[in-house]
Amino acid sequence: MKKSIPVRKNEEITVRFEDLTHDGAGVAKIDGFPVFVRRALPGETGKIKIIKTQKNYAIGKLVELNDKSPYRVEIPREDSHKYGGCQLEHMTYEGQLKYKENQVRQVLTRIGKLEDVVVYPVLGMEEPWHYRNKAQVPVGEKDGKLIAGFFKQRSHEIVDTDESLIQLPEVNEAIKAVKDICSELGIAPYNEETHKGVLRHIMARYGKETGELMVVLITRTLELPHKNELIEEITVRLPKVKSIVHNVNSMRTNVIMGPETTVIWGNEFIYDTIGDVKFAISALSFYQVNPDQTKVLYDKALEYTGLTGGETVIDAYCGIGTISLFLAQKAGLVFGVEVVPQAIEDAKRNAELNGIMNAEFEAGEAEVVIPKWYKEGNKADVLVVDPPRKGCDEALLQTIINMKPKKVVYVSCNPGTLARDLRILEDGGYKTIEVQPVDMFPQTTHVECVSWLSFIGI
Repeated sequence: MKKSIPVRKNEEITVRFEDLTHDGAGVAKIDGFPVFVRRALPGETGKIKIIKTQKNYAIGKLVELNDKSPYRVEIPREDSHKYGGCQLEHMTYEGQLKYKENQVRQVLTRIGKLEDVVVYPVLGMEEPWHYRNKAQVPVGEKDGKLIAGFFKQRSHEIVDTDESLIQLPEVNEAIKAVKDICSELGIAPYNEETHKGVLRHIMARYGKETGELMVVLITRTLELPHKNELIEEITVRLPKVKSIVHNVNSMRTNVIMGPETTVIWGNEFIYDTIGDVKFAISALSFYQVNPDQTKVLYDKALEYTGLTGGETVIDAYCGIGTISLFLAQKAGLVFGVEVVPQAIEDAKRNAELNGIMNAEFEAGEAEVVIPKWYKEGNKADVLVVDPPRKGCDEALLQTIINMKPKKVVYVSCNPGTLARDLRILEDGGYKTIEVQPVDMFPQTTHVECVSWLSFIGI
């Protein structure tokens, strides 16, 4: 007999919240039926309104809060709920770190069946605000005025804002200045419905350690109107700017950057450092947005490798060489592989920039290149992986199992796929020794982990 849904749309009901989902929504159960409510915390009770029902769950909206969690704080700005980027900003930072640690533990147990793995408390930040070194904001029009900010949650409606509390102040300042200049010069904002207008996005990148700023203007049109005046005003109002870039994206797409990129003033790169390693960052480079915590993450990865100076290391998914160059300071030889050719060019450039001679890079899919290296007789003492959210390809995991490096260090941005892949490696003869979560994105639900595995055999 089909079980009926115990709630109806628009019904108001008082509930107690028991848990949080992976994306930070409070979970209440009504006759065992889950209802998800944003900005609710475990242990709280309150009145909710059901706004959507599905066969297996419902979504509610918080109407009135009765018993508050000790981890609840006032959100720092009232309009931030509109764009939903900071899913946990209503929670104390202590609470956020406990939530993320618990999330990692639960996922490793549920998905990976890893019940005896040491999971340490999350390494957090002393100041968990104003940490992002990059922003790319959509541009639009409202009431005849150019606006720029963030998309309203689950929509393409732009919320105009001059400040994000998780961006570095220099990034906020740059975005506001460029928005004001474009408005003053009458540059037409892009309209995605009509595919008309000029300015689609404004991007700012900032080297926190060097104080160097890059501004990128992304337009629909090949021509950048008032280019000379734009350059003059940007350089006057933003004295830290070292690079102004024009990118053209003429397609009907949600992808931000287009295929044509031109430096219209200053340098092609800005520079930043993580620890003792210097990086050249172009408009298209992938570079971690929280460099302070990136050093924490990479220091832990380096510690887990246990390098003494003579080891051969393979770095899968090496990007622009950030982890590879960290490891090269302690290893005998490092081989990095990355699917994006531009990133490999950046990695080679960064190695040269730092005078690092013991790191080599190859463009290609890790699951293709590393098996090829293995067939050619190249073996690693330590293998490091830092895959995208989907985790490691099955062919790569099998190659690791066949190659049998003494240690695997797995850097992950997704606890779910990490747990899945750790299970596969454990079944192939590895033992997960420790997992260290690192908070790269305070105020959000995201958590990164560094895991140390040793080969013990089957």
